[in-house]
Amino acid sequence: MSIYRIRPIIGLVLIVFAAAAAAATHGTATVRYDHPENFTETKEVQAFAPLQADSGYLVTLKAYIEKQAATIVPPGERLDIVITDIDRAGSYLPSAGRLNPVRIVSDNYPPRINLHFRLLDSHGKTIREGDRRLIGLDFMYDSPGGLSDSDPLRHEKRLVDRWLRRGPAKL
Repeated sequence: MSIYRIRPIIGLVLIVFAAAAAAATHGTATVRYDHPENFTETKEVQAFAPLQADSGYLVTLKAYIEKQAATIVPPGERLDIVITDIDRAGSYLPSAGRLNPVRIVSDNYPPRINLHFRLLDSHGKTIREGDRRLIGLDFMYDSPGGLSDSDPLRHEKRLVDRWLRRGPAKL
């Protein structure tokens, strides 16, 4: 086997080890939804914009929260988050006969996320636990903070980021 065939394999092995080492420096975080069919967002979309109903945002938001939360959890610990309600920024206004309702984003419709969390040590013992109601009353004035202005979940992501920035001791 020539040296030129071995180099890509060595590079791949190094990438795998680097990824494993990076993951080992943080704990883990899991997110699950408690009856998303009853979320404020789900009911509003079904009532005012049924053709635009898409639960894909839940998958995207879950992945984002798990990734961000894992970075604040100390090694060996675990953060379990159960989201009990989501009301995204903006609202669909009732409109008679419109086939394509438009989401109106204004100060009157801030993003809201209700959740329950548990921070567990390496033995599964609860360190911290609580319910939080995250509300972004000033969401229209937030700076982008690395999130694209075209990201449809940017307001909800900023809300989560603000909560997680407090760190594990102040969740």
